Amino acid sequence: MAFSVTRGTNISHWLSQSKRRGAERKAFFTQADVKRIADWGFDHIRLPIDEQQMWDDGGKQEAEAFGLMDQAIDWALAAGLKVIVDLHILRTHYFITATEPKLFTDPAEEKRFADLWVQLSKRLEQRDSDKVAYELMNESVATNPQDWNRVAHAAFNAIRGREAGRTIVLGSNRWNQCATFDVLRVPDDRNQVLTFHFYNPMLITHYKASWSDCGKYTGPVNYPGMQVAEKDLAGLSAEVLEIVKRDNRHYDRAEMVKDIAKSLAVREKTNLPLYCGEFGVVSNCPDEIRLRWYRDFISVMKEHNIGWGNWDYKGDFGLVDGSGKSTGIAEVILEV
Repeated sequence: MAFSVTRGTNISHWLSQSKRRGAERKAFFTQADVKRIADWGFDHIRLPIDEQQMWDDGGKQEAEAFGLMDQAIDWALAAGLKVIVDLHILRTHYFITATEPKLFTDPAEEKRFADLWVQLSKRLEQRDSDKVAYELMNESVATNPQDWNRVAHAAFNAIRGREAGRTIVLGSNRWNQCATFDVLRVPDDRNQVLTFHFYNPMLITHYKASWSDCGKYTGPVNYPGMQVAEKDLAGLSAEVLEIVKRDNRHYDRAEMVKDIAKSLAVREKTNLPLYCGEFGVVSNCPDEIRLRWYRDFISVMKEHNIGWGNWDYKGDFGLVDGSGKSTGIAEVILEV
């Protein structure tokens, strides 16, 4: 049976993008969380892991981190959930950077990246191939998309040398945008899923987000329609006005469909399944706008038969808040 998923959630800020270690890390994500996700009606989790958490500076596997990964997969499978293991951040590649990642400029780093996947394959190869999949890397940011194609294929082939039937999840360059799908070189291989991420429009999805320049705008926003009305531009600083004008446009469900067009075209050409591995609206955004956006986006995914995993389970976009209380998003995205 082929690996197939329809609706899931990302277990962020646990084995990825987090300084938690020891007891605090163990407590952040537990079997009770897995049960809750399954009880809600999700069918999988996407599990981001970072090189810095999983391997020490000398390249030795961190026993506790690998143990937590194994345990999370055990819990998920026991609860009837499938798992996508996502190698999220490398020491030589981060998706928010002002310089070209070393992964794309140093052949030794390309080889080391492939070797990380060989190690993960050795660890996970006994897992059922219809229940556990491998996502090569999160949100490549190569200046030249052919560099990502080259590096991705090296890791892809390293996995294939060990596991012929494992599903490999492959995304496009520049943050897994749909807009770059036309330059993604897709291997001639049936055991793969093509993935994209979706955070359009950024003035809505990253409203007041501290890590995004779009978050510098703090005035009223709208969805559907023009994200920022003309009357709300008055009094903005030159910097914020430039940011808003760069991204501001009329946005609605029809625009969502237009924005995924290139990924749909590649699916038509390759006959491979599509998966949206990340999407969401930050909790800073007014609830009524968030919910309208979520309902439209999930309806687009259903209409075009695209599986999805929201960003995220517990975080700034979360299905639950920091205390574990439901934000109501899970119920909305599962009822559409």
